[in-house]
Amino acid sequence: PLHRRRLFSRRFNQSAELSRALARETGLEYLPELLMRVRATRPQVGLSGDQRRRNVAGAFRPGPGAEALVRDRHVVLIDDVMTTGATAEACARVLVHAGAAEVSVLCLARVVPAGGASI
Repeated sequence: PLHRRRLFSRRFNQSAELSRALARETGLEYLPELLMRVRATRPQVGLSGDQRRRNVAGAFRPGPGAEALVRDRHVVLIDDVMTTGATAEACARVLVHAGAAEVSVLCLARVVPAGGASI
């Protein structure tokens, strides 16, 4: 989820739009309230994998009622672009801690460094 200030400056949430479209096409539930961003983070562009993980640490928590919605269920997170996976990992940890049996991540694009090396 985007922080409200970033959402205000962008005027849209691209991952939410992807999620909504996927839910509509597949019949899966669209539940944007499962996760909340509780603090703003600096933009991740130019940060290393470790810096990205530190940047998003503690930035997310379950939304109101999320525990009841995710308990023993398989949750699918949608990301527009995955670079290191730091944000997806932070969100997945929150959902597993809230009781999700499994968390998968689908992304529209994946950044692969030159030479195919791991980030």
